[in-house]
Amino acid sequence: MKVKSILVSQPEPSTAKSPYFELAEKNSLKIDFRPFIQIEGVPAKEFRQTRIQILEHTAVIFTSRTAIDHFFRVAQELRITVPDSMKYFCISEATAFYLQKYIVYRKRKIFYANGRFTDLVTVMKKHKAETFLVPLSDIHKQDIPTLLEKEGYSYTKAILYRTVSADLSDLADIKYDVLVFFSPSGIKSLHQNFPGFEQNSTRIACFGPATAKAVRDAGLRLDIEAPTALAPSMTMALDQYIKKNK
Repeated sequence: MKVKSILVSQPEPSTAKSPYFELAEKNSLKIDFRPFIQIEGVPAKEFRQTRIQILEHTAVIFTSRTAIDHFFRVAQELRITVPDSMKYFCISEATAFYLQKYIVYRKRKIFYANGRFTDLVTVMKKHKAETFLVPLSDIHKQDIPTLLEKEGYSYTKAILYRTVSADLSDLADIKYDVLVFFSPSGIKSLHQNFPGFEQNSTRIACFGPATAKAVRDAGLRLDIEAPTALAPSMTMALDQYIKKNK
């Protein structure tokens, strides 16, 4: 069946040069964007009950900008002044630069990797004496604590925010030819919002093996999958599927 409309379960791209816009123009498609999940901060009162003491740590590991936002939010809510001596280890240079929102960047000890956690662990090897705090979401990659334990780092995992399903009730009567997912949480949100969802002719596209598994575990038909050797991106996979079904 021909594809005329696509719903991407992510925020709309901020740049006009997004490949999704090119895909829409090239194939005369209607592409809408709507996050199926949202981030919810753990209240300071709830965090206090974990008995984790931020100031007992000498370094913080940041895997995302969201982690930075919620670390400083909780510190402010608990009226904690983060000392200038605190070291920051960031997953990427872009994440490190984001720290400028909260601290005087040039006066702090900041280290970063190239976007991979395995490389960040390598950067940390010269700082093994530190006690690390790792702000994370309730849903996070298990290789983060696994690698830290394997390398013998002293660390504390702090859940400062949660991934929850967004309210999609306004989409109840709107139909799309293709639904695009990027995480198992998106599939969970689909069923929480629409418990009686029947796939029928709706095509489901997903990115990543974990999301593909979630689609199949939910009893849904997976029609478009990325990345593959021929389609390393989601837009390429969609484009190939559309050409095939014209």
